[in-house]
Amino acid sequence: MRRQQLEEAVFELGGSLNVRRTALQLANLVQPDLSDWTMVVVADGGTGELLMLGEADPAGVVIGRDDVDGSALGRVLRSGHTEQVDGNNLKTLVPVEPFLASATALKPAEAVALGLTARGSTVGALVMLRRGAFDPEEVAFAERIAARSALAVDSARLYEERSRTASVLQHSLRLPTLPDIPGVRLAARHRAAFEELEIGGDFYDVIGRDDDWLVAIGDVCGKGVEAAAVAGQTRQIIRTAAHFDREPAAVLSATNSVLYDVLYDSTTTQFVTMVCARLRPLPNKAGANVDLANAGHHAPLLLRADGLVEQVDVYGTVAGVVADLQYGTRSVCLDAGDTMLMFTDGVDEAWGEAGEYGMERLHNLLPPYAGAPPETLCEAVEQDVMEYLEGRAHDDMALLAVSCLT
Repeated sequence: MRRQQLEEAVFELGGSLNVRRTALQLANLVQPDLSDWTMVVVADGGTGELLMLGEADPAGVVIGRDDVDGSALGRVLRSGHTEQVDGNNLKTLVPVEPFLASATALKPAEAVALGLTARGSTVGALVMLRRGAFDPEEVAFAERIAARSALAVDSARLYEERSRTASVLQHSLRLPTLPDIPGVRLAARHRAAFEELEIGGDFYDVIGRDDDWLVAIGDVCGKGVEAAAVAGQTRQIIRTAAHFDREPAAVLSATNSVLYDVLYDSTTTQFVTMVCARLRPLPNKAGANVDLANAGHHAPLLLRADGLVEQVDVYGTVAGVVADLQYGTRSVCLDAGDTMLMFTDGVDEAWGEAGEYGMERLHNLLPPYAGAPPETLCEAVEQDVMEYLEGRAHDDMALLAVSCLT
């Protein structure tokens, strides 16, 4: 390939945001015009590990940065300056197998390593071997190729690192697996407004042990990643508060105070609505006592075993807006076959062709599911809402059902 063509081809490296693919494309570009053997080294900005790629091992070999300290390769990665060695010192540039064996097979050869420097940092190295010697003009041209390809390698590296970071953060914000509680059956459904994110501002959680549990559901004002971040913070605040006191009013009061401190100095106008329920299954018989406190959220619905639907009369102020709030508590009893349905406003405020889905439609949907497993109830509500939407955009939705076993 002529030099001008090679320089033009380097710009096409930016078409891939995959580190391995970009590095292997670079290795293939410089062979055979500039080198007989090539290895590309890419540094992981987070772990400090080095990924070595080339024809000798396209899958790559990972080593630690410490493994090249004091070597010619280490100096290139630290300074970005070019290093040249003869065939007797290949190990100082090619420290690991199977690359070392394949490079040694080219003896007699000369090796040159060029820094891949982008955005002010050396993010890797291009190592080339040739039977014979590199003249100064060839090294200068190879340095230009390395400089132009470094941005593509770094862009792919940053993309993968940011994707990995986003994946870890997204995983930490996902809603928890529901625990097994003797005498009680739990089920939940969650659908984010931006379904490709799998996270949103609606949340639920269940905390406790033995015969004393706190069940919470809530909704952060807003959508997307920003709302999901606040939802994650809120869940952690609730968990911490419940560790010391599972009384719902106390949990809400503590959560409100912390959220007020967190959100007060922010530039957002976010707030959180939520319901907390202290759930205590009855010993030796089916049923549970439930104490409820509400911070500006829809009150739960009780679906009795005989099909009667009741909405718990419990209300309160949204959290995160007023510094100090005290919440009231309402107690109810769940008997055998009863289900308590907690939900967010993405359900009743879903907007279809006929307008808002509404509480009346939800009330009318529930009676036929009296005594059904909570999974069935949650699935039926979600399906009915989605059919009502007919493909329209929607807010975050969450459902959490608590049923007492018969």
